[in-house]
Amino acid sequence: MDIHILSVVPELLESPLQHSIMKRAQDKGLLTVQVHHLRQWAVNEYGQVDDYQFGGGAGMVMMCEPLARAIEALSAEKPFDEIIYLTPDGERFNQQIANGLSLKERLLFICGHYKGIDERIREHFVTRELSIGDYVLSGGELAAAVITDAIGRLLPGVLNDETSALFDSFQDNLLAPPVYTRPDEFRGWKVPPVLLSGDHRKIEEWRHDQALKRTEQRRPDLMD
Repeated sequence: MDIHILSVVPELLESPLQHSIMKRAQDKGLLTVQVHHLRQWAVNEYGQVDDYQFGGGAGMVMMCEPLARAIEALSAEKPFDEIIYLTPDGERFNQQIANGLSLKERLLFICGHYKGIDERIREHFVTRELSIGDYVLSGGELAAAVITDAIGRLLPGVLNDETSALFDSFQDNLLAPPVYTRPDEFRGWKVPPVLLSGDHRKIEEWRHDQALKRTEQRRPDLMD
């Protein structure tokens, strides 16, 4: 998979994408992530990519011209399967969307800043708009890192145990059940006996029951 990220502060993405599972995915050649500085396509020698909004009001707006030039230049290499704008008023990102995007070959993320991007870019270039939650960040970079991580770990060969991702929270609209490891007793706190039984059928039944209970208690909205 090939992911491109368009940003005015690309430095914010250096650390999240260069460690742990994301580094492993890139080292294996299963994922490439390229972060592009929007100022490469600035409208003048001062690196301008934003301007005041028409009609007045506080806050700057990312301009049409740099964004259009950047998108067209990057698309000329090879068309993108999706051009995704990261914005608080976008579709709420979830595991099902991550699953779907992990099947794509080439994605472009546009990281908003200031008061957002000129609406004409959204109308004529963007194919999908995503939000990671009902709150506002300083920019779309952290959202891009979150979504890249969620997608990248799903790629075949990235995780050492590929079945692990199948049992993550939200894969079947349920939260994951409790997990335990050694020792089987710590300070008098014991691991549920069923997990030590070796009976895989009973263990899976217990896990499913616990997932249902946890989801009902913590996220009843998912039960609908």
